[in-house]
Amino acid sequence: MDSEKWIALATEYGLKIIGAILIWIIGTWLIKYILKGSKKIMSKANYDESLQKFLTNLLGWGLRILLIITLLGTLGVPTTSFAAIIAAAGLAVGLALQGSLGNFAGGVLLMIFKPFKIGDLIEAQGEIGVVKQIEIFTTKLTGLSNKEIIIPNGSLSNGNIVNYTTEGTRRVDLVIGVSYDANIKQTKDVLMNVLTSNPKIIDTPAPTVNVLELADSSVNFAVRPWCKSEDYWTVYFETTENIKEALDAAGIEIPYPHQVEIRKNA
Repeated sequence: MDSEKWIALATEYGLKIIGAILIWIIGTWLIKYILKGSKKIMSKANYDESLQKFLTNLLGWGLRILLIITLLGTLGVPTTSFAAIIAAAGLAVGLALQGSLGNFAGGVLLMIFKPFKIGDLIEAQGEIGVVKQIEIFTTKLTGLSNKEIIIPNGSLSNGNIVNYTTEGTRRVDLVIGVSYDANIKQTKDVLMNVLTSNPKIIDTPAPTVNVLELADSSVNFAVRPWCKSEDYWTVYFETTENIKEALDAAGIEIPYPHQVEIRKNA
């Protein structure tokens, strides 16, 4: 091979190598710039920190793979086979991790739309608890009996979610039954006095006491006090106890089943 061919080959491949080096330098700078910008955007949008890290890493790896394929193409290496291999690998991983990807997608949706936050009391998937931790694949709750509840984000994001904390107040629903012999007005006054004397029961919305139904053995009253979300169970238990004591003091009977013993003559 004469010197002219060597010079031609050196020029051709030298230019490709120089071009690849320039693409690598510029591409690396662009990736850093894009990742930095995406972090700022996600921070302004108040994305969860764990979600920010995961999405940033995912975006970084995707851009680096694209940069490597571009470099190989610049150097004259056929990239069609690489793209096919990456696509096939992605499909295989997607099928193998179908459930996990669904939970990941659910976690992303929860962190973006934020139907609840850490510390909220929610009801979802048949469970009630305080949100302890929101992760990429699962959400952890602390149940009312201090048990840990782990719910996959896929099913959580696709199901109904009741957030008891968002509005700041909750209504306590109680049904109190009294004897048919009791005076309705007196009973309502006794029940309302219990509600208005409890400092944890708020004035707005105002508590209500109404006749709910005429049951088989009792007149049932709907007792509806309101309180702060964090005081719900305290108000529930205190009100139930105070109502019993107040009705007893007023001589108003709370019906209960009576067992009558029948004796046969010997």
